[in-house]
Amino acid sequence: MSATGTFGILKPATLATALLFSCLTAQSSRAVTVFSAAGGAPSDIQPTVDLFRSTLGNLNPNAVGSFGSGRREINWDGVPDAFAAPNNFPANFFNMNSPRGAVFSTPGTGFQVSANAASGVPVEFGNINASYPGLFETFSPQRLFAALSSNVFDVNFFVPGSNTPALTRGFGAVFTDVDLPDVTSMQFFGANDQLLGTFLVPPASSFAPNETLSFLGVDFGLPTIAMVRIIAGSAAFGPSEAGPIDLVALDDFVYGEPVPSPVPLPAAAPMFAAAVLGAGLLRWRRKVRT
Repeated sequence: MSATGTFGILKPATLATALLFSCLTAQSSRAVTVFSAAGGAPSDIQPTVDLFRSTLGNLNPNAVGSFGSGRREINWDGVPDAFAAPNNFPANFFNMNSPRGAVFSTPGTGFQVSANAASGVPVEFGNINASYPGLFETFSPQRLFAALSSNVFDVNFFVPGSNTPALTRGFGAVFTDVDLPDVTSMQFFGANDQLLGTFLVPPASSFAPNETLSFLGVDFGLPTIAMVRIIAGSAAFGPSEAGPIDLVALDDFVYGEPVPSPVPLPAAAPMFAAAVLGAGLLRWRRKVRT
């Protein structure tokens, strides 16, 4: 895996037909709960963030392994200066350096966490563009997060501190300076790369022209999510921009405790399962006829 991980490679589905039908049936019976808020200050979204936190459960320590329930969080503020602007941020920092089971990937050139004022580097990505500190706001001071050379990135889940794929029940993120409706979004994918849903981040431009905050969290009730794809605004960061674009950075991530993903069956399993299922239906029909 490169410094930015592996982006956009979808694995073929390998679950047996009967098992897949069972999973889809169980999933369809669960309610998906969406938590959404926007405003001009952290206090405007704080109640919704806290409600999402309490729904997921207690905050777990940043330790190796899965606790089975509860939640993990990333707020960027403890990232060392060596991994913050103007330096790139390691994609697996929050799985290996500080184990929380999250690894990032992007079609861009990498990631960056904004600087602290004490470092002497301009805050809120002012090192990329001097106007950015006037656009963005923090939910938990002082650092923010963004992909470089792309406005799209993935959050992949693993058992913290390992390479074992994991699932989480819910994921939420704080966004700053979401201006346009129907642009910034989160797409949720299951263990076999099936799209579970696309959810739009609420714009906050009605509260203030800049330095606003938005929150979107989605809870599926049970560990279902293997990856979240985030589309942050309409363009990547750069030293100069032109036209009506929407630049968006991110702050806190809140997500359910990553738990081990079920081991997929071999490629031949779907045919075998379908044959077994078909044979069972045939026997049942014969029994009914007799």
